[in-house]
Amino acid sequence: MSEKLWGGRFEKGLDERIDALNRSFPFDQRLWREDIEGSRAWAGALERARILTKKDANAIRKGLKAVAKEFESGSFEEKPSDEDIHTAVERRLTEIAGDVGRRLHTGRSRNDQVRTDLLLWMKRAYDACDEALTAVQRALVGAAERANGIIIPAYTHLQRAQPVLLAHHLLAYIEMLDRDRDRLTSARGRADMLPLGSGAATGTAFPIDRRALAKDLGFRHIARNSMDAVGSRDAALEFLAVTSIAMTHLSRLGEEIVLWASAEFGFAQLGDAVSTGSSLLPQKRNPDGAELARGKAARTVGNFVGVAGALKGIPLAYNKDLQEDKEAVFDAFDTTVGTCAAMAATVDGLTFVPERCAEALRRGHLLAVDLADYLVEKGVPFRSAHGVVGSIVRAAEEKGCDIAELDLATMQAIAPQIEKDVHTWLTIESSIRRRSALGGTAARRVKAQLTRWRKALG
Repeated sequence: MSEKLWGGRFEKGLDERIDALNRSFPFDQRLWREDIEGSRAWAGALERARILTKKDANAIRKGLKAVAKEFESGSFEEKPSDEDIHTAVERRLTEIAGDVGRRLHTGRSRNDQVRTDLLLWMKRAYDACDEALTAVQRALVGAAERANGIIIPAYTHLQRAQPVLLAHHLLAYIEMLDRDRDRLTSARGRADMLPLGSGAATGTAFPIDRRALAKDLGFRHIARNSMDAVGSRDAALEFLAVTSIAMTHLSRLGEEIVLWASAEFGFAQLGDAVSTGSSLLPQKRNPDGAELARGKAARTVGNFVGVAGALKGIPLAYNKDLQEDKEAVFDAFDTTVGTCAAMAATVDGLTFVPERCAEALRRGHLLAVDLADYLVEKGVPFRSAHGVVGSIVRAAEEKGCDIAELDLATMQAIAPQIEKDVHTWLTIESSIRRRSALGGTAARRVKAQLTRWRKALG
């Protein structure tokens, strides 16, 4: 007879090639805490339903405690029959507690058991991801404070567009990461639903008090449909989606740092602790943390696509394809938390170079929109002003200067409305100051946002 928990109806053992593909213990053993936690709660539910005596329930709880100690100490001994974490825990429980261990699985399936374990784990993973993203936000606040009035070009299409406070630019990433944290919170709420008690597909046949069971395990809600409870993995897919979006934002931040730290931009320098060297080129200071944020974002997106592909053609209820969710979820979690830590360190290690930032403001006609706004103040319709400024930009390029350096006579030849006050208007500082609407880059608005975020993030 097979040593597998399900082997009673089979005369022959499982082909080792199928067993190797089928076996999930090497990666799902990560759920040992959650599996033991769920098993303790299930023993209590069986006791309340008078399926287990108090003596048997206590023996099971004592045995599970011993199994937990083995996992904690690293002394748990895996056996070939340990198909997955659930099989391993039950097998070892029975070895420790005796035949009473065989009673624990009464009314329970690995189908509802595995989803319960994963959701318990995911709720904690969401909290850890939130803490990791918060650490990056704090690092960005620190960097924005260090920026201390530095102005750089804002870019569109990677072309110089308008002046912007560097702090304002950095604050944009704090906003992105805050929406990521909102998504984490929202998705965590949808994962906070107890599947246990749903059985293999149609619910348990025993009088289990699922409300009490949910309370024991800290779930706020109870799955209302047993087939959905065991056959759905949208909670895992949503975790992958949320972490993919967060990693995409970290990737964009990483790309900014790569650009800023390059000789071509030179807006920032990386500290030794967050740089690597070259095996050949002794002068190199490589932004590996920022580059890896880009690469690992692709990895998390790949995890999402892989699980979505596995789910799209599966009928209800449980199918073995669903086993593919865990490695992807675990990897996305590890990747996101690890990347957050590296990016927080990278941002903390940035030193800005005001001289290079100022130099970048001297070319690119960054005040072209300001000149159009000036003409609007003089009564010219904006669309007409836009065309006029385009002609002035062309004239400046012909003279080899920036629009702010163009002489008054040349400007007035194109736009008679321009007066002597134009050069007072066309300064980087006044451009920044005029962007004072809510959400703008004016210093007072940026200062208010920095104060808000410093208070919010601690």
